Amino acid sequence: MNLYQILAICGMLSPIIYTVMWILGGFLRSDYSHVRDDISSLLAVGAPRKRLYDSFMIPSSVLLVVFYLGLHGGINNGLGLIVGPVLFLISGFLGVLVAIFFPLDEGGEILTYRGKMHFVLIVISGILVIGGMIALYFRLIGVVGWSPFAFYSLVSAGVSVILVVISLVFLKSNYRGLIERIMVSNYMVYYFVLALIVFLTNW
Repeated sequence: MNLYQILAICGMLSPIIYTVMWILGGFLRSDYSHVRDDISSLLAVGAPRKRLYDSFMIPSSVLLVVFYLGLHGGINNGLGLIVGPVLFLISGFLGVLVAIFFPLDEGGEILTYRGKMHFVLIVISGILVIGGMIALYFRLIGVVGWSPFAFYSLVSAGVSVILVVISLVFLKSNYRGLIERIMVSNYMVYYFVLALIVFLTNW
């Protein structure tokens, strides 16, 4: 097993840990609804069992950054533009900042500078991920063996944009939690697939 495969394992573990975190949160809090409440509320200031959820969220975020550090070299032997991997790396770094320093305010509200920064950084991070998906499409669409993933990357970017718009429409509704989970799951599956392909193509 080489370095890129080890980093890819980090990339596969990250979305699994994150998903386990929010699923577990719904079971452990009787006042919490996967349909109504957003995921960030589990990690808000003063939230019940916040330390437990942080113990999932922070490692998940760090593992994703670790994976991104080797993403450029792990894709097609480092051939092609570095734009996509850089966008993913910046997005991952912002995710770590959010996880450690910028939780939502108490009750999942956006009131203070910290809460506002949470929202701003999450939005920027999401935009960077979509940009990274599109950049990988252009990098890999003409590469033998990578073109199916390139197409998947472009489709994932389009689906992400659609889900972001839908989530904004339902932002104040009782279904925002469900919509967010569908949107986030699209990202999580993409991260896992990307890491899996990097692992398989670096034997």
